Amino acid sequence: MSEPRKILVTSALPYANGSIHLGHMLEYIQTDMWVRFQKHRGNQCIYVCADDAHGSAIMLRAEKEGITPEQLIANVQAEHSADFADFLVDFDNFHSTHAEENRELSSQIYLKLRDAGHIAQRSITQYFDPEKKMFLADRFIKGTCPKCGTEDQYGDNCEKCGATYAPTDLKDPKSAISGATPVLKDSQHFFFKLPDFQEMLQAWTRSGTLQDAVANKLSEWLDAGLQQWDISRDAPYFGFEIPGEPGKYFYVWLDAPIGYMASFKNLCDRTPELDFDAFWGKDSTAELYHFIGKDIVNFHALFWPAMLEGAGFRKPTAINVHGYLTVNGQKMSKSRGTFIKARTYLDHLSPEYLRYYYAAKLGRGVDDLDLNLEDFVQKVNSDLVGKVVNIASRCAGFIHKGNAGLLVDNNAAPELTEAFLAAAPGIADAYEARDFARAMRETMALADRANAWIADKAPWSLNKQEGKQDEVQAICATGINLFRQLVIFLKPVLPLLAADAEAFLNVAPLTWNDHTTLLANHQLNEFKPLMTRIDPVKVQAMTDASKEDLTASQTDTGAAAPAGNGELAKDPLSPEIDFDAFAAIDLRVALIVKAEHVEGADKLLRLTLDIGDEQRNVFSGIKSAYPDPSKLDGRLTMMIANLKPRKMKFGISEGMVMAAGPGGEEIYLLSPDSGAKPGQRIK
Repeated sequence: MSEPRKILVTSALPYANGSIHLGHMLEYIQTDMWVRFQKHRGNQCIYVCADDAHGSAIMLRAEKEGITPEQLIANVQAEHSADFADFLVDFDNFHSTHAEENRELSSQIYLKLRDAGHIAQRSITQYFDPEKKMFLADRFIKGTCPKCGTEDQYGDNCEKCGATYAPTDLKDPKSAISGATPVLKDSQHFFFKLPDFQEMLQAWTRSGTLQDAVANKLSEWLDAGLQQWDISRDAPYFGFEIPGEPGKYFYVWLDAPIGYMASFKNLCDRTPELDFDAFWGKDSTAELYHFIGKDIVNFHALFWPAMLEGAGFRKPTAINVHGYLTVNGQKMSKSRGTFIKARTYLDHLSPEYLRYYYAAKLGRGVDDLDLNLEDFVQKVNSDLVGKVVNIASRCAGFIHKGNAGLLVDNNAAPELTEAFLAAAPGIADAYEARDFARAMRETMALADRANAWIADKAPWSLNKQEGKQDEVQAICATGINLFRQLVIFLKPVLPLLAADAEAFLNVAPLTWNDHTTLLANHQLNEFKPLMTRIDPVKVQAMTDASKEDLTASQTDTGAAAPAGNGELAKDPLSPEIDFDAFAAIDLRVALIVKAEHVEGADKLLRLTLDIGDEQRNVFSGIKSAYPDPSKLDGRLTMMIANLKPRKMKFGISEGMVMAAGPGGEEIYLLSPDSGAKPGQRIK
């Protein structure tokens, strides 16, 4: 047997400025399945990642939220980590680029590049915001397109006509941050001499490290001639200061890929048996793979290998590039409910449904993947529940009832079990090549054969016949062994299903090599349902929860939208209602049993209300006026008790509390006179 391989794997670093969505998850699930396969095969495979935590966008968001950038990135890292863990993405280390290991490695690489003559410096002219006292990146400048005259376009391209241009070409430029008119200002910048590595990159990008389509795209840049890369930014900037250059910071894309090294270094410092140089040194014999999206190819396949070469480190073995995610054939859309956050999905559905669907669709190319929600429901229900789990559920009952759960030593289908064994190398090759779709097709073809064989043997009919019990036990024992083989082949994709199956089978965690053996004279544990069908209602609930609701976005509430004296004159009166409609409102006294923040909501409080004979859950957009919601506990207020319950992103709101005020901190819950009791109707 060959020696286990030593493999280091990374996914692109998620930006610490927002939530993870299903488009992001495509990459992390893809990488995780490949890593789990390598570990399943007995290889040493280490998976590291980190939050990309630097840049102007993070600095500005933290300022807007009134917290430090460090607080912001810590909060986001906690959210990201929970989302990844609940999607069963099993990092060996998840770190942050805002870490001392990254500061040291970034400085070390920069100084090596500088000392080798690969860093240049010169003055450049940029737009400067005179109010914010900062230079403006292209995305922070807006103005009128110089080509078609469309207003409110960003500083590098026009969304209407598609023209690209320099920010200085914009008409009537404005700072997108402050609204001020920017001025042109000179500043000294530092540049990485990427053209120094032109010849190396031409050879490296054609050495098999990239998919052909990616190498062809890169050849367009290489053939046009590489340009020096601006790697510095001026203060104020959230990042690492360039050694010896006060007020100058590394551009976020300089230290972001070094974050791969830093995350691994952090793991090495906590794991004595790991040697950093054995994986990153110039003479390393380990394998190094990056999984990325096609939008960041230039950073990873041009700038990054050139930086590593110039600083004396090894280059990646391969960079695996994937396409974008579409939903129902279109770009993800908030209004259609198809811009789905990872947490929103997890609130409604099992992570393994999506892991399997992605696997069934992922080839080794860079084509976009479409998450068709109808097909998603049908495929998961048909393949996982109707085929794989169905084998175990068909056979387990007969073994428990007819033989006290003991698998007999009798292979009733030697040709079929041999076919499963013969299929394993091809499935392994598909996994290795990241052709997950082929691996799933071949595995499900085996499941079809197993189900057809069991249907043909019909143990449920034989079980009713005199003297057929031994045959029934042989058929069902063979079925359970075939199920076990399928679980082995699917374990990198479905680790939870595998763990539940291992518990039922009463075996240690399965490895890939276990497919060469069968269970015989083996005691099973009680069979419990391993997976349920996707209910389309849950998919609809997920998309409903993801939709932008204009009313909710104004007040972030499913309850009362505050209205008060200060704003009344500005707003038109609502349409008149008749007395009967007003009399139908069931206005009750409610006791606030508990008031609490709603995780992920900017304006909502969750109120548990006692209205006498029952308790209600109501969401109310009054957080700005009651930052300490516990102060509302025990207070009486008024609520509309017969309002139709409303499903919101965070749960069901079962009514509406009454509040008034101009908004912001000036929102006032209405209270009844003293002596009122919970549940009393207000007439």
